[in-house]
Order: sequence, then structure tokens, then C-alpha cells
Amino acid sequence: QVQLVESGGGLVQAGGSLRLSCAASGRTFSHYAMGWFRQAPGKERKFVAAISYNGGNTIYTDSVKGRFTISRDNSENTVYLQMNSLKPEDTAVYFCATTWRWRSTGSNIEQDYTYWGQGTQVTVSS
Repeated sequence: QVQLVESGGGLVQAGGSLRLSCAASGRTFSHYAMGWFRQAPGKERKFVAAISYNGGNTIYTDSVKGRFTISRDNSENTVYLQMNSLKPEDTAVYFCATTWRWRSTGSNIEQDYTYWGQGTQVTVSS
């Protein structure tokens, strides 16, 4: 049973930083790409960032490029999302997810992800 557990969310002022973590268990973490998605109140869940199984490739949605950094530590079975220069529009529940495809280079397509965490709330005040 694959489990993903996010942590690190919270309340921060605009311009501040947060680092989200997602700890994975239940299968060989290093064989699968990981992604972060977010869902703002009343809106659909949207892609934020993804990283390939070996960390060699990353993808970002345009609105976070230059501000967010996704990384992974395969020895700790953990993926991170470093979020800098946060804006009120970054407020959302953030979910990590892992793909079904073995040795994927990463994807911005929600349907490519099979397992999801429970989410962690990020609130950015103006």
C-alpha cells in the first residue's frame, strides 16, 4: 500500500517562504516521478511542479517558475517543494502525488498520477 504524507504547510505573510515535504512509503520511491498539485477554495486542482524518478528533470507551471523549487531525496523517500516569494494567490491545499509509470521523467497531467497524499494547507496573507 503506497502512502504519501505531506507536511510543512502553514500561514505565512506575502513574500515569505515555506518548505513542503512529502514522505513516501509502500514501494520503491526512486523508481517513480513525483508531483505537487494545489487546489484553491472553490477551484479545480492544478499542477504545480514535478520531478523525474532520478531528480534529473523538473517541470513547473508558469506561475511558480523562479519562485518554487521541487527536489527529492531518494535515500529518505521524500520529495520537497521549496516555496519562496509567496503570494496570496498561492493559497491552497497542496497535494503530493506519484505516477504509475515506472521511471517516468515527470508529468503535468493529473491522470498520470495514481497515489495522492491527504494535502497540507498553505495560506499566504497579504
